[in-house]
Amino acid sequence: MAANFWASTHYKQLQEQEEVDVVHSPDKERGVTLDEFKLIKMHMATYIWKLAQFVKVRQRVIATAVTYMRRVYARKSMTEYDPRLVAPACLYLASKAEESTVQARLLVFYIKKQYTDEKYRFEIKDILEMEMKILEALDYYLVVYHPYRPLSQLLQDAGMTDVTQLSWGLVNDTYKMDLILIYPPYMIALACIYIASVLKDKDTTAWLEELRVDMNVVKNISMEILEFYDNFRPITDDRINAVLNKLALKPQ
Repeated sequence: MAANFWASTHYKQLQEQEEVDVVHSPDKERGVTLDEFKLIKMHMATYIWKLAQFVKVRQRVIATAVTYMRRVYARKSMTEYDPRLVAPACLYLASKAEESTVQARLLVFYIKKQYTDEKYRFEIKDILEMEMKILEALDYYLVVYHPYRPLSQLLQDAGMTDVTQLSWGLVNDTYKMDLILIYPPYMIALACIYIASVLKDKDTTAWLEELRVDMNVVKNISMEILEFYDNFRPITDDRINAVLNKLALKPQ
């Protein structure tokens, strides 16, 4: 299953939850909490998605861009790497990596159209410069494996193609979390199928046993997804701006 994944840099870079849930010192000095750190990343994922709708790229490009953004912040501080610029630069880089190139000038145009705040005003050179910083932060490892392909294969194998849309939507929502940095993509796909099967009252016990996967991991991922839904609150501009303003302040 996803044989190439096990030899990939993606697999070698998987981290533990505790490694991902780290607020870097420059951000911590400005009073940014772990909850606020996660909030900004979720906002940036939505920002990438909205921009992507304007420039019309495939879901895979969006997923890769969000993964790059999350990888960057597993290593670098938001004080050092402005989220407002990292998001479009990740989309720009992902579009090239996924061979669906988007012109930087188009991103600049749509950012200005979407945001009136001067702090979101960037020029082409800003995106190109941040792209180079992101490449360095990622150690130039740009290959990302996503749950979408194993999801389709597993649903077919299980004879559950009737829950494709539901499962696909669940996978999309996993990019609002850091799961792609922590778990193999096929395990994320399995967790989404498991949730879909419970919601649609389908018995997948025998099929899952045949796969011989660690069901504890599948259930743990499922619980994280469900907890996310339970705790989710709409992100207001005021909440986001309050955190972004912290990043701009010098420590007392």
